[in-house]
Amino acid sequence: MAAPDRGGRAAILGVDVGGTFTDAVLIVDGDVFAGKAPTTPADQSLGAIAATEVVLDRAGIGPGQVTDFAHGMTVATNALLEAKGARTALIATRGFADLVEIGRQNRAELYRLQARRPAPLVPPELRIEADERTGPEGPERPLAEGEAEKLAGRVAELGVESVAVCLLHADRYPGHEQAIGEALRDRFGDQLHVSLSHEVVGTFREYERAATTEVDASLSPLLGRYLSRLEGRCEQLGLPSPLIMQSSGGLTELETARNHAALSVLSGPAGGAAASALVAAQAGEPDLLCFDMGGTSCDVCVVSGGTVAETGSKTIGGRPLALPMVDIDTVGAGGGSIAWRDSGGALRVGPGSAGALPGPACYGQGGTEPTVTDANLVLGRLDPEAGLAGGVGLDSDLALDAVSRLARDLGVEPLECAEGILGVAVSEMVRALRVMTVERGLDPRDFALLAFGGAGPLHAAAVADQLDIDRILIPRTGGVFSALGLAAADRRSDRVRTVLLDEAELSETVLAELIGDADEVAWDLRYRGQSFELTVADRTGDPAVLRERFEAAHLERYGYVDPEAPIELVTVRRRSLEAGPEIRLETGTFDDRSGPAVIDLEQATVFVPPGWTVTAGPAGLLRLQRRSSA
Repeated sequence: MAAPDRGGRAAILGVDVGGTFTDAVLIVDGDVFAGKAPTTPADQSLGAIAATEVVLDRAGIGPGQVTDFAHGMTVATNALLEAKGARTALIATRGFADLVEIGRQNRAELYRLQARRPAPLVPPELRIEADERTGPEGPERPLAEGEAEKLAGRVAELGVESVAVCLLHADRYPGHEQAIGEALRDRFGDQLHVSLSHEVVGTFREYERAATTEVDASLSPLLGRYLSRLEGRCEQLGLPSPLIMQSSGGLTELETARNHAALSVLSGPAGGAAASALVAAQAGEPDLLCFDMGGTSCDVCVVSGGTVAETGSKTIGGRPLALPMVDIDTVGAGGGSIAWRDSGGALRVGPGSAGALPGPACYGQGGTEPTVTDANLVLGRLDPEAGLAGGVGLDSDLALDAVSRLARDLGVEPLECAEGILGVAVSEMVRALRVMTVERGLDPRDFALLAFGGAGPLHAAAVADQLDIDRILIPRTGGVFSALGLAAADRRSDRVRTVLLDEAELSETVLAELIGDADEVAWDLRYRGQSFELTVADRTGDPAVLRERFEAAHLERYGYVDPEAPIELVTVRRRSLEAGPEIRLETGTFDDRSGPAVIDLEQATVFVPPGWTVTAGPAGLLRLQRRSSA
């Protein structure tokens, strides 16, 4: 039955593409409409439009009434993890073409000498050396006349789709990069994507800057084609051009994302972080461990003091990205994660996923391998009669068949196998949460667990039990929570600049000049002689305040301070903000109950085990409390 006409009211749309489902949230004058559609891996824009049409129909409005459209996707993420970007060349200073392949000496596992790093995105035969040299004080060997054009000619011989240009010290002296970029664009026009390191990164440390620029060049043609298709479909449907979620948790113009794909590698998970900050503010819960479990993976992050933890750089898929981003850790444990027996006879779950197609065995779409969703169905935590959001039916017999085959391989009963699958998956998620808390000096028991995503509320209590957390918050829109965060997110622009100034040079005049017109400012500081920095936020730029905040952060991280040691300012991080639309998360009615119980939230399912109670909370939340501590 068609929804009623809502009289031309304006609407805000958020669409998040996941590995299994694409989620959409439409907000019309405070009313929230949610919907899902299966993700379409071959062209994610088809699933994005399908999910949009679901919520437009539910709200009873036309696409022309959508005033704002925010979008998060996994195109760049998947391409990076699978190393399936464009054929890319690298232009580097003579003698430094192999910089990315050499990398750094640090290893994740100190005594595993055979551990392999991911291969550079640019193979040796596509690396070109530029006859130039710039030092810390400026150009030492100028770019010869005609050199830029000669480099463009060599690129033409390689048959590449994209070029990364990363020259020594270009973050401070970009003249040579600009000349090469101009020659490439003059020769190739729109037929070649060009990523210049000073435009992409803007900070020092040559390896990280080169690796980030290489990622940007490799992914931008692929993401650009996807966004062009999406833009075209939006135009046909009458939707506005979408704003794109960046890894930093803020929205940017489609053209910016199209030209610099590295900005959007964590586009999808960042929407969940934005929604978590919204909950923290409106529910009066400033300290949250955020646990987003979807169909393919589980993303975790921390909200402390009402602010989502961020970082100035991160390694994703073994590749460093020296860009501002939400501090998120991801593990391959989702509803579609496949359970299997390893060569030693142990039960394993993930990182392989059944994805949207064929999906878990219980979907009846040809999948035969047991997944986390199949295990939940076998254990009665999902209702086969109700099915899943997005019009996906559930077949209990197919789920039991898949789990039983694995159970025979393991020599256990099917129910025991299903319990084991969930136990292994939960252990993976707990490990990720420990990385974000215990390994950084935070006590998980000081936080409430905010569980969302299509599968998060099913496993929240088990995760909380292992971390000794006694409070769980579950949004009623938890199954589409990241899409809600997209709709509420701010527009954001980050400018990062390495300055390398001693404490004696940090006059109020210099600091005020560095701040400029930024809405938010953060400073990367270190004691002189240290190799790495700590980031502190302060809009005033008062030198005394900077030292006070730096030493507080240093004491928390390293356990000591040195009031006599001079401080260096390494990098200034400036951010411009345009506030997103104001969204109120309304509290609904709910009958209190105790576990065991299964609660259908339409877009997600909540499992309440024995020993837990569930009540209505503020800001549209369900609150689970361990009974012994209620």
